[in-house]
Amino acid sequence: MELSERKRQILKVVVEDFIRTAEPVGSRVIAAEMGGSISSATIRNELADLTELGYLEQPHTSAGRMPSPRGYRLYVNELMEEQRLSLAETERINRSLQMKMEELNRLLSQVGRAAAALVRYPAYAAAARRTSVTARRFDLLAVDGQSCIVVMMTSDQRVKSQLLRTQLKVDPEQLPALVNLLNGHFTGVSAGEMNQRLLPAAGQLSPQLFLLLSQVVAYGSEALEAAGQREIITAGASQLLKLPEFQNAGKAHQLMSFLADSKEDLPMPEHQPMEFLIGPENVSEALKDASVVVASYDIGGDMRGLIGVVGPTRMDYAAVAARLSGLAEGMARFFGKQELLPKEDES
Repeated sequence: MELSERKRQILKVVVEDFIRTAEPVGSRVIAAEMGGSISSATIRNELADLTELGYLEQPHTSAGRMPSPRGYRLYVNELMEEQRLSLAETERINRSLQMKMEELNRLLSQVGRAAAALVRYPAYAAAARRTSVTARRFDLLAVDGQSCIVVMMTSDQRVKSQLLRTQLKVDPEQLPALVNLLNGHFTGVSAGEMNQRLLPAAGQLSPQLFLLLSQVVAYGSEALEAAGQREIITAGASQLLKLPEFQNAGKAHQLMSFLADSKEDLPMPEHQPMEFLIGPENVSEALKDASVVVASYDIGGDMRGLIGVVGPTRMDYAAVAARLSGLAEGMARFFGKQELLPKEDES
């Protein structure tokens, strides 16, 4: 049965009042909140109907009404008004997520150093996403006629925001239409696809709005590209100087420079829990005379961790694999159950 507009308004008041007070809501309260436009007697009749239809419940005869699960469902699906995050809330979310990313970087640094110390070869630790990061939702918060705050939630639940200043004045009342366009055509796609979709939108917008759209897309593209970058930490590069294979200063310098300046080119296997790349099997020229062993583990949140070792082709593969497996299992436990890594003297 389709509810009348009056019943829907009354149900909305009951739900929001009960959420706020945790107390059953009576007809007088509803009448006051609706500005006296409906009499208490009429409201009581509507409350009785809503209760009979299963949208409201009455704890006892003399009490007011409270929402039923069915009432909450209708409220969530049809009556609930969308709330926007305040700037302070957005900044608080960003700070919280930044702290988590900083914590991840500290952990990667620790595990990289631990791997290098355990195997006595250079090591690296990385966090990589299994899928590319896209925009999940956009919002625009008006500041004044020539500036607004763009808020972008990404597919990995991070929130990005920035103040944008426009060269042309934009009516704040036009922002909701631009938000609808952004959420309809610029979410769930790569940064490159976002840029490709910009030009076809020109014919739908005034010059002022298209300029703002261009700024939002440029910001979103840059933010997605930055979010998609892998976090890579290297450690123990000086271990190479202790190995007979790298006593030649030029050879050691080439590999050490690669570990310092070309970390993005280190092997990042996608599917195997453990992978061995021996000599010429490595794509990078700097690794042609070396071997790489990489273990992977699950971080959660669409992310996986990698621990790799770079050493001579004569490395003790069994010992390296065992130690990397132990580190990877410890990290997986840490991220999965928040357990601490085992101490070095524990088996």
